[in-house]
Amino acid sequence: MSKTILITGAGSGFGKGAAIGMAKNGHDIIATCQVSPMVTALRNEVEALGLADRIRVARLDLTDPYDIRQAEGWDFDILWNNAGQGEPGPVWEIPVDVVRRNFEINVFLPLTLTQGVVQKWVREGKSQGKKVVFTSSMGGLFTPANWGTYVSTKHALESIAEALQQELAAYGIKIQTINPGAYYTGYNETMADNPFRWLDDSKNITKRADLRKGFDDFFATPEGRMDPKEMIDRMIEIVPADTGKFRNVCPKVIEDMLKDHQLKAWENQI
Repeated sequence: MSKTILITGAGSGFGKGAAIGMAKNGHDIIATCQVSPMVTALRNEVEALGLADRIRVARLDLTDPYDIRQAEGWDFDILWNNAGQGEPGPVWEIPVDVVRRNFEINVFLPLTLTQGVVQKWVREGKSQGKKVVFTSSMGGLFTPANWGTYVSTKHALESIAEALQQELAAYGIKIQTINPGAYYTGYNETMADNPFRWLDDSKNITKRADLRKGFDDFFATPEGRMDPKEMIDRMIEIVPADTGKFRNVCPKVIEDMLKDHQLKAWENQI
């Protein structure tokens, strides 16, 4: 059955790839971008692909309450909270205002949008068969050093999604998370640049060259440069589906690693 799906953060990466793929599969997409130039670029791409009848491109800047209010008025079956940003770096030195802003973008603003949408569905008696999907991360289920701030926002999304699943089941609203590994979309690689805005060798104990080397070494491994097509193909299946797993980790090798990590956590010694 064809669904109407609102996607945040659809201007690039997973969101754009899955929007195009789901439209080709017959779904109607509201693909939203944070800034107007991204809207224009995506509209041009959609037009060139012959998908203008399936993909409506609009601006949705989650930091703009008027954008959120407008989006809450649109008619759709599935809300996919995909937009986000990342602030890595050593947790013991990262400025707390940077941490606070990362939680605002990744947790508080998607929650604001989600609350408005699901409350509207319930009040209007249109909640049966609706769904909310959150793009979490493999980092929502474990915490590597120097990524603690970013993945803590994803840990928070995991808790919010788990609570929502229990609270909204009686209203027929389904909840899912998608937990990608480190696919090479440009998101992780540009996120890794962010600490160098504030990290200062004359003030911080962590040295810029050491942190950069750690990031570069990871992105040079196969695990740090996985082809995003695998994840996009899975998203195209997961997001519109009426049934499926609550948590969706991809690839399988990462799911196995996370399960092993969580078991070992019970024996972790200080």
